[in-house]
Amino acid sequence: MDLETVMQELESLGKERTKKIYISNGAHDPLFGVATGAMKPIAKKIGIDQALADELYDTGNYDAMYFAGIIADPKAMTAADFDRWMDSAYFYMLSDYVVAVTLAEADIAQEVADTWIASGEELRMSAGWSCYCWLLGNRPDVEFSADKLAGMLEKVKNTIHEAPERTKSAMNNFMYTVGVSFVPLHEMAVETAKAVGSIEMKRENKKSSILNAYENIQKEIDRGKIGFKRKYVRC
Repeated sequence: MDLETVMQELESLGKERTKKIYISNGAHDPLFGVATGAMKPIAKKIGIDQALADELYDTGNYDAMYFAGIIADPKAMTAADFDRWMDSAYFYMLSDYVVAVTLAEADIAQEVADTWIASGEELRMSAGWSCYCWLLGNRPDVEFSADKLAGMLEKVKNTIHEAPERTKSAMNNFMYTVGVSFVPLHEMAVETAKAVGSIEMKRENKKSSILNAYENIQKEIDRGKIGFKRKYVRC
């Protein structure tokens, strides 16, 4: 399938109600409003196609950019490719749920995520922390340095309350994910989350969200979910 055909198929699947939901979360035109589940039949027809993924991502159309992440070949992408995708990721649903998810399946994931976390840019930092969440929730514990992750927990404890809003959310998710999915630092993550307490995340034109990783980790403890790993990162 070529770019024009995919764009036509995506447009035919667009719903006004879904479009309004995406816009309320920060998306802007161009977009069609395609539910992510509705994209799966097209994805099955195409499989993995990095060249087409790049073409779709470069349209600037939110639905096409999301679909690009589904058919991308993360192992074929370089750090420069991921940086280019991040340059166009104008809100968190792209940075954290398209670019970070795609990066999490690449061999260079930690290296790129570390650079983004150190960047000082809100969405790059958010994508970096989110990438670690996707990684920790999927890959075996032995693939990570416990010392490195402990240092990252310490950084969260010391900086989360002053971090940019979207970065706060991703850092909070990082504490939660370490606490649930990385068994060697479970206790440290619990203590860190307890020390951090509730976090207020301000949202434009919406009520603030109150985040609390400690409470959410406790729920997973009660459910017997400590050590949980998902089978896939991308659906």
